[in-house]
Amino acid sequence: MNFFKDVDWSCKATWTVSAKNTFYCLIGCSIGDFGTILFFQINPIITSTILIMSLAIVNGIITSIILETIILFKQKMNFLTAFKTACGMSLISMVSMEIAMNLTDYLLVGSAKLVWWVIPLMLIAGFITPWPYNYYRLKKFNVSCH
Repeated sequence: MNFFKDVDWSCKATWTVSAKNTFYCLIGCSIGDFGTILFFQINPIITSTILIMSLAIVNGIITSIILETIILFKQKMNFLTAFKTACGMSLISMVSMEIAMNLTDYLLVGSAKLVWWVIPLMLIAGFITPWPYNYYRLKKFNVSCH
């Protein structure tokens, strides 16, 4: 299977929808991710950077699922179905987003630390990394979380 030949990559409507879906995921992921990093930054708990970033990834995925559940529930989906749909979202997309954000932080700051100038770069990396995959899933399988 050739990833690039299976899908028409020129559909502006699909890029727009996949951007919206990726943005919602980014909001959810960054809440948990940034919150975790900030917690360890504010509290003098000595632990490894890899542990902090691992916790940030897990918490980012959890908050993304919570946000997606709320969005779907508000779109008139019953709560259980909304939750199952949110949990069924692509973990590949969420994990790649989280890794891109944390790797950007680590490479630019040298640790799990939030500084004002790195946050926009983390968000850009977190958005751009899974966006083509989300487009692919939407175009190829018509699979989306919204």
